[in-house]
Amino acid sequence: MGWPGFILFSGRPGRGEMKGSMNDEEKKTRKKEKKKNHRVSNLVLVLILLAGAAIMAYPSFSEYWNSLHQSRAILGYAQRVAELTNDEYETIWKSALDYNERLTKLPNRWMVDHDEDLKADYETQLNADGTGNMGFITIPKIKVNLPLYHGTTDSVLQTSIGHIAGTSLPAGSTHSDEEDFLTPDFASHCVLSGHRGLPSARLFSDLDAMEIGDIFYLTILDQTLTYEVDKVTVIEPEDMTELEIIPGKDLCTLMTCTPYGINTHRLLVRGSRIENEKKKLNVRITADGLRIDPLYVAPFLAVPVLILMVLWVLVMTGGRKKNRR
Repeated sequence: MGWPGFILFSGRPGRGEMKGSMNDEEKKTRKKEKKKNHRVSNLVLVLILLAGAAIMAYPSFSEYWNSLHQSRAILGYAQRVAELTNDEYETIWKSALDYNERLTKLPNRWMVDHDEDLKADYETQLNADGTGNMGFITIPKIKVNLPLYHGTTDSVLQTSIGHIAGTSLPAGSTHSDEEDFLTPDFASHCVLSGHRGLPSARLFSDLDAMEIGDIFYLTILDQTLTYEVDKVTVIEPEDMTELEIIPGKDLCTLMTCTPYGINTHRLLVRGSRIENEKKKLNVRITADGLRIDPLYVAPFLAVPVLILMVLWVLVMTGGRKKNRR
């Protein structure tokens, strides 16, 4: 008679019991899914924040990095020049001046970049360290101190200033008559080109601030050539008349694109060679990258702070939700 009792005792659970157990399992499953979704959403938010921070910091970081590279190039050039013997120095300098004098006699000097022999001759000039670095340019008014390289290839113009082949080398002319410095022994016209508005480097971005009477310097080997701005013009890209060698003039023109961001024309800032001032002969040999601008440092300080703040908010929000449960 114990058998029926056993059946009664071990019978199936009622519908209420089954429903209760299923509800508990569903609740646990939903909680796990919510936690998983919460973690995924937090991770996505952090990744979005990091991506935004990286985009915000890129221009400042890349500009500083390029400036540091420019500083190293200038310092390396100065070191190599210091190692030259007197004979090597004289040979390089005399060859550059001879090149400028010969250039005025070429029937078409714009073929320098297209003729193999002329190009090979050009690329050996003022190449003291073997990297194509010809020296550097200093423009105090717009705080520019940048290396100069042969040619205007993309690799050069992304980080430095390029010398336009077919124009005089940045060695100027000789000036035998010290009492009449404005009259050179032969004419020369050096043209230097630089980008404007790059997010990764300042370069000639502020060139439009230059005015007549402003001064800039070329440091070639260990010599300083001083130029005073005497003309500022805007030309069409194909107009070469303003780049001609003018008899009796020792000129240097700085060229960049304009208007800013549109780049349909070319801005030319021309300087005429003047006698060096003794107090300005010693120009800096380090680029702006070694002088850290607070505006460039700010993003690097702000980004970690923003990340910490967001993480703190996420943690605190998650803790409050747990306490409510």
